[in-house]
Amino acid sequence: MERGVCSDVVIRAYRRAFQHDLQVAVHRDMKRTFSAYPKNWGLNAPDRNIDHRRVPNLQVFLARHGARLKTADAFQPGDLVTQTVAQRLPHIAIVSDRRSADGQRYLVIHNIGAGAVEEDTLSAFPITGHYRYFP
Repeated sequence: MERGVCSDVVIRAYRRAFQHDLQVAVHRDMKRTFSAYPKNWGLNAPDRNIDHRRVPNLQVFLARHGARLKTADAFQPGDLVTQTVAQRLPHIAIVSDRRSADGQRYLVIHNIGAGAVEEDTLSAFPITGHYRYFP
């Protein structure tokens, strides 16, 4: 859990919690509808080794599978939240069932470079998406 990037935390969590391979699901969806996905990386076809690790791809996948919620909707444990860190980097985290010290916010489980951690960063970065995906 201490290796990888933020999306790896999500992929591993879905494998563990639901026995659902989000990596495979994203790849299959991209093979079927490659044109629906961002072209930020100059690829002409899906790449099963990396596509699931790109937050914009996860955002499209989640939206295509009916998981997108309004950003203002109340967060619940298990929700996924996408954010922008360092003013330009896409990021994804899982909403925890534990709350901040003041009880006002849920913590998130994510990896922002120091391995998977549970932190009070739900409101630390601009939110770009809110998803509830239970396969």
